[in-house]
Parts: sequence; C-alpha cells; structure tokens
Amino acid sequence: MKTLLLTGFEPFLDYTINPTMRVVERLDGEEIGGYRIISRILPVDFNRSGQRILEWIEALEPDAVVSLGLAAGRYKITPERVALNVKDGDQDNEGYQPVDEPISTAGPDAYLSTLPVREMTQALIEAGLPAEISNTAGAYLCNNIMYEGLHYAAMNKPDMLSGFIHIPADHQLAIEHGKLPSWSHEDLARGVRICLETMGQDGRENKA
Repeated sequence: MKTLLLTGFEPFLDYTINPTMRVVERLDGEEIGGYRIISRILPVDFNRSGQRILEWIEALEPDAVVSLGLAAGRYKITPERVALNVKDGDQDNEGYQPVDEPISTAGPDAYLSTLPVREMTQALIEAGLPAEISNTAGAYLCNNIMYEGLHYAAMNKPDMLSGFIHIPADHQLAIEHGKLPSWSHEDLARGVRICLETMGQDGRENKA
C-alpha cells in the first residue's frame, strides 16, 4: 500500500492548543484513499521544522506528503494553492523572527501545490463542510513547510504529491482564546479524511 506522511504542528504564539496535533494523531495508522497514514508533529521552529520534515521524507519515502496548519480566524477548510520562497512573520517558538529570508537560495520564487486542491474543496462542500482554495499560506511556518516539501519533490521525487491544508480552530481553542470561529474536532477530522480520500481517486489531477 502507498504511504502518506501527514504532519501537524505543536502549539505556537498565544495558541496553547493546536488542533492539527489532535487530527494527525487521530488519523495515524488509518488507511484512507489507498494510503496508509503516517503522522508526525512538527516544531514551530524555522531552523528545525524544514530539516525535520525532510528527514522524515528521506526515512519514510512516502508517496505523498500532506501538512496541516492552524488558520485561526478562518472559518473554512482551505487547501493551499501556492508556497512562496520566503520566511517572514511573527516569532517562532524559539524567539526567532526572520524578515524577507529565502527558504532556498537556489529554489524558484514559488511552487504550486501538487495536491488535487480543486477536488478537495469540491468534495468538502458536497459533504456539507465549508471550504475554499486559499491563494496564500502566509510566510510563517505553514508556508515554509509547504515550500520545503514541494522543493524536495521537484528536486528528488517528482512523483511524490505534496501540499498543505489549513484548518480552523476547534471548539476547545475557541473557548480558551475567546474570539475565534471554530469547528468540532469530529468535523475537522472528517474534513481532512475527505481531502485525503480525493487523492486516491483514479484520474485525479491538480486543476488549481
């Protein structure tokens, strides 16, 4: 069976809960869309996270890589269309705050996701879950990880699908934080399953 590396992030900034952790831990070991899911949690650290995901790709040799990130404030699941070759934004968990730094000095300015983002979005809507394609993953850790996966695939393993999906806050985080739209954990996990299921359908292509 094909394998899919599914990653989430640890808590960061003033978000003491990261629902991506619960989702990837829940899906670890499941068989979805013809893939066996192997889950890992990334540090919110510009200097370590990219290296960590590349180490996992080298060790596991997955057929696909899907990373999840929290988009606190968004109320839809949003598959990301593009990753930019830039690190910028708030401090990471180690206090590091890059400004306009390239992720790869030898890489292109951007990569398009190789996930079927259009099909993912449509499948979510058909299942009654709000969704839309996002045209910006920001320039923080989520964008950084998305770019690293796509750059590795382009340079070393062009058949490996790679991309990123942002999910909203869960109810627990919304209650703790105070002013965030939120989804139940059940719906977040169901939404990610639906996205992964589209990847196993024959004839699917990224039509972003």
